[in-house]
Amino acid sequence: MFTSLGLFGAIPCPQGNGCTLLKCIFSHDNKPAPAEARYSRIASSGDDGPPSKRAKVENTQLLGSPIPSHGLKESSLEMGRHSSESVTSKRSQNTQDTSSAQQMSQPTSSHGPSKPLGNDPAKRTNPTSAGSSSAGSLSQLPPRKAPKETLNPRMLPHAPATHGSRTTILQKLHSAMTALNEKLRKDKNSSNRCFVLTPDELITMALDEEEKFARDSPSVYGNVIKLRIVRVTKMGTDEWAKEVMSHLNARYYKINPVQKPRAIPKPINTGLTPAEEIAVVSQLVTPLIGLEEHGYVTKQPTDADVETARRGVDESKGWEKCDRCGQRFQVFPGRREDGTLASGGHCDYHPGRPVYPQRKKTDHVTGPSQPYFPCCSEALGTSTGCTRAKTHVFKVSEAKRLASILQFKTTPSQPGKGPLEPVSIDCEMGYTTLGLELIRLTAVSWPKGCDLLDVLVRPMGEVLDLNTRFSGVTPQHYASASPYGTPMPSIDAPSADEKKTTNPPLQLVQSPAEARDLLLKLLQPETPLIGHAIDNDLNACRIIHPTIIDTVLLYPHPKGLPIRISLKALAQRHLGRDIQVGDNGHDSKEDSIATGDLVRVKVGEKWKELKKKGQKIEDGKLVHPAGQVSTITSSSWTTVQRKSNR
Repeated sequence: MFTSLGLFGAIPCPQGNGCTLLKCIFSHDNKPAPAEARYSRIASSGDDGPPSKRAKVENTQLLGSPIPSHGLKESSLEMGRHSSESVTSKRSQNTQDTSSAQQMSQPTSSHGPSKPLGNDPAKRTNPTSAGSSSAGSLSQLPPRKAPKETLNPRMLPHAPATHGSRTTILQKLHSAMTALNEKLRKDKNSSNRCFVLTPDELITMALDEEEKFARDSPSVYGNVIKLRIVRVTKMGTDEWAKEVMSHLNARYYKINPVQKPRAIPKPINTGLTPAEEIAVVSQLVTPLIGLEEHGYVTKQPTDADVETARRGVDESKGWEKCDRCGQRFQVFPGRREDGTLASGGHCDYHPGRPVYPQRKKTDHVTGPSQPYFPCCSEALGTSTGCTRAKTHVFKVSEAKRLASILQFKTTPSQPGKGPLEPVSIDCEMGYTTLGLELIRLTAVSWPKGCDLLDVLVRPMGEVLDLNTRFSGVTPQHYASASPYGTPMPSIDAPSADEKKTTNPPLQLVQSPAEARDLLLKLLQPETPLIGHAIDNDLNACRIIHPTIIDTVLLYPHPKGLPIRISLKALAQRHLGRDIQVGDNGHDSKEDSIATGDLVRVKVGEKWKELKKKGQKIEDGKLVHPAGQVSTITSSSWTTVQRKSNR
């Protein structure tokens, strides 16, 4: 027998209290064995020979009188038979109890024999039951068993600090977590008591968090871990319960988040014909005069402005600020000698904007909740980013610099076409060495939503990032695209399932200027052009259009510009429609249709107001009670522009 080195110290002995080894390599409870068990163990040892001296002493203490040596063998054999029978019967009984219990309890863990959940509330309750009923019943979750660890920082190839510093920080983090855990344990009225952790689980959670910060943010390790400790200290029990649930799901259960049920689309009933809706929609046109500070371009930059912008770009020698992480980097149009397009290496960033929680009545006690990123639930300032891109990227917003790349163009008049129906558009943009460029343009008719234009656009600069997460455009789209104007091959009509999983390949135009010309063919200056945050779309196309309807302005944020309500939120709230779901990015056709339908909702509301005022629709035109026709023409728009320029 060799001395135990602790290799199997955490594994219970298979023999339990029936083990006869003096130095067993497995773990044993320190509780003294019952007298009957010790007596049976001593008696059963007579099968193998005379009892040891230790057995005689125990036997003497148990029976109260010494056993004659000549009768020891016979009596021990008899007692051994009885004890073996009792042990056999107990084992069979335990086997039946265990088999019946396994049907009602959790599956056995791979770390060792399953233990009853007992009085541990964290093991009795499904940790996701508080937030979801479909995460599975208790019998579907494996029992969690935290490893035996100490408050000793885990070894890393490149530690961001000394071992002593990491140990001190780890102890403070663990102390803050322990205080919250005890506060949750003492709260008898809380429904989150199922998230009370055991001491081993608290140590594991602290080690996991410290290791994550040390690996992901080594350059700012000290700052982010201290901010994390401060945040944990100010947490309430509800917020702590959410943190624990996230930790348990990630380490022990890995339960996928519950998918919200799809919204039921609301029918749009304006009570008008398509022609009558077009007559009413003219009342929703918003003049852009005065909105230049928010990105809307209302006139072409002058040649002097364009020359100033070009000179500034030349003098900057390609240095830009990353649009995602804020880091300064250098861009190399046309590629550098080594083939790279940008400096700075990888870009670590958060794809979502930070969320600022609403103030609570208990903020004066626990402190206000810190803002966090919805993409990874990390607090603002505690992480450099949860997503990594190959290169840094930048965006150009200044009108004169945009014009230095491609000059703006005002919508021309087309007398031969007459009045044209309103158009709803949506553009997708990708990052290139010239900034954020147009890579897809989609236009549908309004209010019917029929396809008018849907093309891929080859950008002018070299591609840094197609921004697939938001644009939905991938390199495969360009590989499968055909030149614009090429007749599509005749194929059999796809089945219903194929329509859901595949989309026909798009056609490709060779420049943003060509895409702009295709869109201008669908417009007159007085044609309502509909979009969501349409300033971004018009600036990407370099178009100045006098008659626009922007759903950002129709559905303003309570705080006003520049804060805007997202198209996804508006579609879900007013249309009962889920858009921009999944991991394939946005679909510009889906977005353009949703934008047009939001305008239809406003048309229905506007028509109710106009009817109360006595207005009517005659011959497709809105007529006031006095007989005046309400229209918006390009001449009236020009008059408004001249007054504003004065």
